[in-house]
Amino acid sequence: MIGGVFSMSSTRKLRDNDYKEIPYSVCSKLNDRELKFARTMMFTVEEINRDTKLLPGVSLGYRLYNGCGSENLIRAAIEAVTIEDTSGCNGQIQALLGHSSSGVSEDINIILSPLSIPQVSHLSTCACLSDKRLYPTFFRTVPSDRFQIIALVQLMKYFNWRWVGVIYSVGLYAETGVAELTKEAKKEGICVEYTLPFSKTSTKRLTDIVDSLRTSSSKVVLLFMSFYYTKLFLSKMENYNISGKQWLGSESWIMQEQLASVERKNILQGAMGFALPEASIPGLGDFLLSLKPSDEPNSTMIKAFWEKFFDCSFSPSNGSTLCTGSEDLRTVHSDYTDVAQFRPENNVYKAVYLVAYALHALLQCTNGSNPTTGKPCVNKNGVEPKLVLEQMKYVNFTTPNGAKVFFDENGESVAQYDLVNWQMTDDGSVKIVNIGQYDTSFPEGKKFKLKDDTEVVWGGDSEEIPRSVCREPCPPGTRKALNKFKPVCCFDCFECPEGTISNQTNSLECLTCPPEFWPNEKKDQCLPKPTEYLSYKEIMGALLTGFSCVGVFLSLLTSIIFLTHKETPIVKANNSDLSFLLLFSLKLCFLCSLTFIGRPSEWSCMLRHTAFGITFVLCISCVLGKTIVVLMAFRATLPGSKVMKWFGPTQQRLSVLTFTLIQVLICIIWLTVNPPFPKKNMKYYKEKIILECALGSAVGFWAVLSYIGLLALLCFILAFLARKLPDSFNEAKLITFSMLIFCAVWIAFIPAYVSSPGKFTVAVEIFAILASSFGLLVCIFVPKCYIIIFRPERNSKKHLMGKIPPRTL
Repeated sequence: MIGGVFSMSSTRKLRDNDYKEIPYSVCSKLNDRELKFARTMMFTVEEINRDTKLLPGVSLGYRLYNGCGSENLIRAAIEAVTIEDTSGCNGQIQALLGHSSSGVSEDINIILSPLSIPQVSHLSTCACLSDKRLYPTFFRTVPSDRFQIIALVQLMKYFNWRWVGVIYSVGLYAETGVAELTKEAKKEGICVEYTLPFSKTSTKRLTDIVDSLRTSSSKVVLLFMSFYYTKLFLSKMENYNISGKQWLGSESWIMQEQLASVERKNILQGAMGFALPEASIPGLGDFLLSLKPSDEPNSTMIKAFWEKFFDCSFSPSNGSTLCTGSEDLRTVHSDYTDVAQFRPENNVYKAVYLVAYALHALLQCTNGSNPTTGKPCVNKNGVEPKLVLEQMKYVNFTTPNGAKVFFDENGESVAQYDLVNWQMTDDGSVKIVNIGQYDTSFPEGKKFKLKDDTEVVWGGDSEEIPRSVCREPCPPGTRKALNKFKPVCCFDCFECPEGTISNQTNSLECLTCPPEFWPNEKKDQCLPKPTEYLSYKEIMGALLTGFSCVGVFLSLLTSIIFLTHKETPIVKANNSDLSFLLLFSLKLCFLCSLTFIGRPSEWSCMLRHTAFGITFVLCISCVLGKTIVVLMAFRATLPGSKVMKWFGPTQQRLSVLTFTLIQVLICIIWLTVNPPFPKKNMKYYKEKIILECALGSAVGFWAVLSYIGLLALLCFILAFLARKLPDSFNEAKLITFSMLIFCAVWIAFIPAYVSSPGKFTVAVEIFAILASSFGLLVCIFVPKCYIIIFRPERNSKKHLMGKIPPRTL
């Protein structure tokens, strides 16, 4: 015997009779869906009894009870457990089916648990009922709201709805569901902007809900209510112009087409939610539609439904239509006659089969013991509810319509849902379209999926997926920072500091680029740093190259002029050998500046400094030689002086060679010990690399410069002392000017060299080389060339001799 408790009368009115009698409640307003559940239970029992393989030799019976309100339903459950049966069956029920409400099922199980009577609910979804410590005899063939909550959270995550509002009804079902939703949403980084309770009596709560819907920034609203509360809520919301929201619904109302109307289109258009999966139960539709009052002649409930369906009466009065009992239910449109698909009815179907398979397993006997539990065999007269309860924990079967049924340790079955979408028309009718599935039996990551070929209608008059976030994700190039005074979804975005990047959305930290890389403008990737060096292609490099070439050309031109006029007095009088050597060294000085331009390499770094040092020493040595010659020439004009014999042409060449070899020796030691080398300087500029020649040994570099400076200073002093000597064309004075320019340039070079960054350091060095070289060329040779070309009359021995005063003793 199986018991069933249903609320075929769903509304209760309390009558107090002015305190003259004990108050009592009257049940009214018939519930078509609950009648459908009860009739589905009857159909399933009859189908099982026709099956020769399931429970052979045993027939199932049922006792169905109706009630409304918790007290009435609990009383019905107690009656189902305690009433004596007179039909010849075992009077005690072995299991109780029901109820649809989680709150009622909780109350019933508190009574059944001490009696060890199993209870199977087809529609009580509250996650709280999974606690086996409180409800040890409770089972259900409908998924727990916990799975629905997880599915809803996965739906929000899939569409990136990170900022949602929740409206729920007061009661165990909704309050527990919302608490579970808030917890699961937090795990996935989804924030609940508000959770507002709805009460059918509180006007203030309704006002709060309306205000929140109008002012909140979240575009997605979850309506977590039972069907009864949802219908009441929507009827009240018709009076307010609420639009622009994407509504999500709980399983309890999302398939109820009767909620649709023209006035509710702005709310329900595009609504989404998870519904129990669609199922086919062969024969059930015909069974439901074949109902006649004559099948249950003693049932006042069936007659009441019949009168409701056909708007007639079996006891006509006041002109009402007479019910004949032969009317056709196929002409009626109601929840009961909707047999196109079975969703919650399939859970009733599975619940009855659950009891049957548990009984079947209990009655099995192999070698004197039960194959499932290993305990002694039980015959059909020894069946007790607690034994059926024990077998229910181990059942694993497939119903005739292909549904798999088994339970985990919490009495939960596999959760399967259809994701449905409300697509409403202008006349207020609705088409509820299946657009996806959620199945917990699938592997992680594949439990939820959308259908590819289904058109989805979105809420809020949106043609695209609505955006519902408290803050748009932090783009690459920024980092995400949580604000402890705001929900986790309302974070702040800060631009990555200099030298760092973030290449992912909502990155929690910025990554430092490697030393040779630098962030791009968006700071979302590290790019190789641009390299900087003095190139021939840039303007500064091209200008310096041009000046170097001009210097070489002028030196060559001067050499040609001197060479073509080498027999003239002015060339002879100014020591032609040293002049030609000086011009040659000046060409080298101009050319060595070119080694400083271009990408530094190992050879160019060593060449540029050594070539510079040696050529300049050669140049200064020649000038120094010319200066000494001037001084010696004056001493030689004195009577009896033999000075020029000690500093003749051979000695002059040797002095130049000696001075130059000393510099060559310094350069060889420098290159041997610690030569210059190419270096990537990443310290001066953060965003680019300076390619430069490191000095290697700073001592070697400054030794080269110091030696050049020492020779230049010596040359300057000697020339200064000889500036007023009566030499031909006063060459000592010209050398003094050239050395003055030379020294001034290189004294100014030192601070400029030290303080200039990158390629400007090289440019300063080249400028110093060119300026000092041009100074020597212009001061020493230009006056002579001027006389040779433009004043040839002055290029005569007579003219030269006329400038020399008589020798004095």
